[in-house]
Amino acid sequence: MFELPGAAIGGREILVLEFGDIVDYFTPYTACLFAFALVFTLLVILARPERQVDIAFGGDAYYTKEVQEKEFRFQRFMAIACGFATMGAMASGDVFNFTLFTSMIGITNIGIVAAYRIRHVLDAAFQYGIVAMVATVPLFGGAAITLATTGTLSLWELYRSAVEVPLIARAFLVLGVMGEGMAPFYIAKAEITRAPGAPFILMIHVSSLLIFLRVVEIVVSM
Repeated sequence: MFELPGAAIGGREILVLEFGDIVDYFTPYTACLFAFALVFTLLVILARPERQVDIAFGGDAYYTKEVQEKEFRFQRFMAIACGFATMGAMASGDVFNFTLFTSMIGITNIGIVAAYRIRHVLDAAFQYGIVAMVATVPLFGGAAITLATTGTLSLWELYRSAVEVPLIARAFLVLGVMGEGMAPFYIAKAEITRAPGAPFILMIHVSSLLIFLRVVEIVVSM
């Protein structure tokens, strides 16, 4: 019933999951991205940054940091939610669900960064939040233009050569993902990559990279 056209750069589907009107699928390309997100989500679940140890290179010294578990509870929850949203975006079979999961990734990334009760980190989270909220306009605008001009949001149909997706819709999708995926730049600005809770910060980098890779596949295949 479902068969991707040969124009899809991700290759032929290897598994199709139907949830009513929602149809997800895996190609060799999206399966690799999904597996990557799954591995890092499991790492977030299993990681215990409350017992963080910093090793001083070039010597035998090391520093231990004691952090209360309750301080990481919210951050861990947002990182796990980010992982599930990333997996949803990788397997999505239509443009709307992809934009919805991408915006969820932006929200959870804000939550991960904002969990730090440090002023300059909160300033960075606030600035990223503004960028992410503004990015939802072109993100969902691209999906709306796609639906208005082609009559469908299903990637099964949009990948067919007979369906022409306007260039402005593709540009809006890329622009929206760029805005949602800007979180790593604000993490670098706040310099929190070595702070307690680094495994959760890693999920921000992974999710941003994966949504970039997925939107490239979608835009090129349409």
